Amino acid sequence: MNSDTEDQDKEYVGFATLPNQVHRKSVKKGFDFTLMVAGESGLGKSTLVNSLFLTDLYKDRKLLNAEERITQTVEITKHTVDIEEKGVKLKLTIVDTPGFGDAVNNTECWKSVADYIDQQFEQYFRDESGLNRKNIQDNRVHCCLYFISPFGHGLRPLDVEFMKALHEKVNIVPILAKADTLTPTEVKKKKIKIREEIEQYGIKIYQFPDCDSDEDEDFKQQDLELKESIPFAVIGSNTVVEAKGKRVRGRLYPWGIVEVENSAHCDFVKLRNMLVRTHMQDLKDVTRETHYENYRAQCIQSMTRMVVKERNRNKLTRESGTDFPIPVVPGVADETEKLIREKDEELRRMQEMLQRIQDQMDTQRDAY
Repeated sequence: MNSDTEDQDKEYVGFATLPNQVHRKSVKKGFDFTLMVAGESGLGKSTLVNSLFLTDLYKDRKLLNAEERITQTVEITKHTVDIEEKGVKLKLTIVDTPGFGDAVNNTECWKSVADYIDQQFEQYFRDESGLNRKNIQDNRVHCCLYFISPFGHGLRPLDVEFMKALHEKVNIVPILAKADTLTPTEVKKKKIKIREEIEQYGIKIYQFPDCDSDEDEDFKQQDLELKESIPFAVIGSNTVVEAKGKRVRGRLYPWGIVEVENSAHCDFVKLRNMLVRTHMQDLKDVTRETHYENYRAQCIQSMTRMVVKERNRNKLTRESGTDFPIPVVPGVADETEKLIREKDEELRRMQEMLQRIQDQMDTQRDAY
């Protein structure tokens, strides 16, 4: 062995294997992802979800007749399935919104959806602020596929209201449903129209992260195609048909076959690759770093204002010498007061520690 090789061996520490350690630990622990689907009935939401993950999440669902659908209100249903592929486990949660957009009067029908997203943030915030934070369940919604009807001239008022009400809370990915009812020219025109209206109304949909300069050209091209595909024009089908001697998933029409996994027919493959292969972690990161952090900051500000207001009221009461009872907001105020006391105690301990360190340094300096 020559001296150059020996020098290289001496300089090699070994922390380059850290990514492998993280990968092994993550694979062993498994991953979780929560996907919400929203849009009016009949746009193929259930079929698309089953097609994306090659499973049947809706096998036990009861289909409502016309009379039952008239009286139905927007409800939230959860379907959880554990999927394993090549040793990697994914706990997939699908949040469905049956009844959305089906009523005659759909005023604020999105409110229950927004409340559900906030409830998941609230539960995570409570768990994160508690004493036992070891096994926190992350049920936050990481992505919302919003289905837009192909029948029309673009976004309807309900589409605009829904996306504007939720774009600060969740990553919205717009979907142009049932693309096989449109010609390729119609799909192209409708995509341009929807993108223009999204910008016109100030709707913040999920933004794909920019590619790094050192990424290969194939990845850059794939990223560009994803951005140009918004909204994804999709077709869902779990039926296997025969086309040119091959068995494929698709839909059989008198004039031919529409293949679900053929990029020339629809954007299904691009959507699946984006959700599963390339951007799932980024969707989770944006949820954690942006949407949840915004919610958390609002909660802390609100609780701090409440506690300060309560303290000021108590101070005024003591100074005035009155014995009127001070109303206390149960639950949240108590929990906030406890958190503030804990932070005050932690700050006091740190100050004492700093003082001890300063005293030691003074003693050593005097000794010299």
